[in-house]
Amino acid sequence: MYIHLWSVQVVFMFSERFIRYIKFEKRYSPHTVLAYQSDLDQFFNFLNNPDKKVPAPEAVITHPSQITHHHIRNWMVEMMGDQILARSINRKIATLRKYFKFMLQEGVIEINPASKITTPKIPKNLPVIVEDTRLTAMLDENIVFSKDFAGLRDKLVMEMLFGTGMRLSELLGVKETDINAYEGTVKVLGKRNKERIIPVNNELKLLLSEYLELKKNQNFGNNSLILIVTDKGADAYSKLIYLIVQKYLSYISTQNKKSPHVLRHTFATSLLNRGADLNAIKELLGHANLSATQIYTHNSVERLKSIYKQAHPKA
Repeated sequence: MYIHLWSVQVVFMFSERFIRYIKFEKRYSPHTVLAYQSDLDQFFNFLNNPDKKVPAPEAVITHPSQITHHHIRNWMVEMMGDQILARSINRKIATLRKYFKFMLQEGVIEINPASKITTPKIPKNLPVIVEDTRLTAMLDENIVFSKDFAGLRDKLVMEMLFGTGMRLSELLGVKETDINAYEGTVKVLGKRNKERIIPVNNELKLLLSEYLELKKNQNFGNNSLILIVTDKGADAYSKLIYLIVQKYLSYISTQNKKSPHVLRHTFATSLLNRGADLNAIKELLGHANLSATQIYTHNSVERLKSIYKQAHPKA
């Protein structure tokens, strides 16, 4: 029996050109560049898989202009079949849109095949938070943190994420020189390489001073200027921060989601619940527009409903 094996040879030089563009001209963060590269690799691997019937087995793709919206839709169908979340699918399709838009600008293609794609709707989920009073009590009591360098480092990670609302990628990029002890601020490099200044509370200032002194006395060989480092002095990495956050949130929460972003959500919700202006929260979080910040108002409304049900005689 004759079996037609459809193989696709995508010219990877075009994706490499795109990656150089977002890395050096658009100056996207290393984390974002890596995500874009991963999305493109997954799409091209899908096209190169001979088991996929997309959409014309006899056609061998040797140029981006041969990719159609049918290829992209079939990829979406496969991802949905693999139970990949709609949010993740939309991000991957957004990568393709940006990639083909660049190809269009460069004159490599004449039609953007991603322009016809309709992405799945994302269910609106409230940001996952932890109870800030329990979190604050754990940090203030200081019982769960060991008395060595690792323990102080772990506490600083938790205090920085909850006390400033910065993203994981931003925390990993903070250098010692970004800390202004006199002004009581920390400078972070956010998305699209946009810098912003975040105030730090007095307790966090003291913790930073204590940590920096202890870090200097560790006599690490590389003398990294990155603020958060491993037990051996190497620059911290994403997995380490995740493990730290999961470990300490497990002391105060039984919810499944225990990520650095939960602390960012808790930071924003706590400010809003205590009367902070939404525009001020937007600036602290580094959001590009107010709509991204408004999601935290839903948590506040839910909190008010809960209080009403508990306290009002007619509830």
